[in-house]
Amino acid sequence: MIITFIGAGSIGFTRRLIADLLSVPEFRHVTLRLQDISQRNLGMVAQLVHKDLAANQHPARLETTTDQAAALRGTSYVFNTARVGGLDGFQHDVNIPLTYGVDQCVGDTICAGGIMYAQRGIPMILKLCEDIHEHAARDCQLLNYANPMAMMTWAANTTGGVDTIGLCHGVQDGRRLIAKVFQVPHEEVDVVCAGINHQTWYVDIRHRGEDLAGQLLAALEAHPFFRHQEKVRIDILRRFGHFSTESNGHLSEYLAWYRKRPDEVRQWMGDHSWINGETAGYLRNCIEGRNWFETVFPNWLQGPARSFESERRSEEHGSYIIESMETGRTYHGHFNRVNGDTISNLPADAVVEAPGHVDGNGLHMTTGITLPLGCAAICKQSVEVQRLAVAAAVAGDDQLLRQAMLLDPLVGAVCTPPEVWQMVDEMLVAQARWLPQYKKATAEAEKRLKTGKTIPTRDYRGAVRKPIASLASMQRRAEDLGRNTPATDESRPDNDT
Repeated sequence: MIITFIGAGSIGFTRRLIADLLSVPEFRHVTLRLQDISQRNLGMVAQLVHKDLAANQHPARLETTTDQAAALRGTSYVFNTARVGGLDGFQHDVNIPLTYGVDQCVGDTICAGGIMYAQRGIPMILKLCEDIHEHAARDCQLLNYANPMAMMTWAANTTGGVDTIGLCHGVQDGRRLIAKVFQVPHEEVDVVCAGINHQTWYVDIRHRGEDLAGQLLAALEAHPFFRHQEKVRIDILRRFGHFSTESNGHLSEYLAWYRKRPDEVRQWMGDHSWINGETAGYLRNCIEGRNWFETVFPNWLQGPARSFESERRSEEHGSYIIESMETGRTYHGHFNRVNGDTISNLPADAVVEAPGHVDGNGLHMTTGITLPLGCAAICKQSVEVQRLAVAAAVAGDDQLLRQAMLLDPLVGAVCTPPEVWQMVDEMLVAQARWLPQYKKATAEAEKRLKTGKTIPTRDYRGAVRKPIASLASMQRRAEDLGRNTPATDESRPDNDT
């Protein structure tokens, strides 16, 4: 069996997924193919994985290539983790909208950043689908981890014509938070979630059969930490009756109500971690992570290898899906798929996130779920933004792109239509090298921006933005955490991701 990783230069994530896969006893003789456009990143990943294979005395074969077609020849499973444009493109997603007052925490799902991220990523995933049809094994399964999850998975399944499952760990992370609130082991908490990716709702929460959903609001309001750091999630729970999978910062940028004005951003956002709502927090976290990794990579090579023991396996769905399809062992989880009849009051063609199970016959989604009306309404608003953005990316239609931006809840709450049109012009020009489908629209946008008849913008860094940490300060922080922080403390870095 051949398993291919596209965008394998995502070093920590790729290494973890491989360790998960190789903890399955039946996968002793798989071939792992790693592909990335960056030979440098690919080389670093390969060194670490070779180290892990040797330490575990595992006979899996490892191959690397920068050639996507070569990586796909004969493969049965493909993981897509590519970020088109990297951090260079991502900075434009966040910083250009800020000059118009659109203050994002992450910018990878909807809002201005997520919409533009899709314009870069969808052409890439459609080319990937073409290459899968041409080079991969029959019935090859595409497992998409790349954001914006719903839009990428939507395009791959419909326009790309490849059976694609979108995977995210938001449900698992939220379950851990709920377990912390009630001070019970997270393994004992059972949840049922439904909605769309990053706007998925806990419709049922139980601990050893006891219904916790009705107790959650009071427990969060009384919690000494979460009542300060998760104000948006708590407010949405209070007003809509259900808890959202996504963090305070993530959730806030999908809605019209919490990030419109600087004083309100400061009121609703926590300051413990970037994920609690910091302006451009995820961008800062990624830049610091890249800088830190480049510094400590030699230490990683000298440090301990990852164990392939089953008890150290992560909660990421990917390895369990492949295990179930290959062995027939059943796995239950929450997955992103084209809706069909999964959620009755969301559009049938949208990509939804809902429960399902995997076995030797594939993935089987639960059907007949009906979301509470208010939760469905929030999701539908985002679905229509996604629909426009996917259509725009496929066709290179800048009119649809502008309409997607205008109908986005937060962008529409902050910007006038002329401002939205100009912001799109700026983003098209800044990201032209990653947007070949918009060549004509970009040339026209550049002409308009050069006329001098533009709407004034402002040099604005956001309401709660922090500077990028120096390597020296990160070193001190790492040393302090190592000396003083218990493994279960909420402030450890692995709880911020």
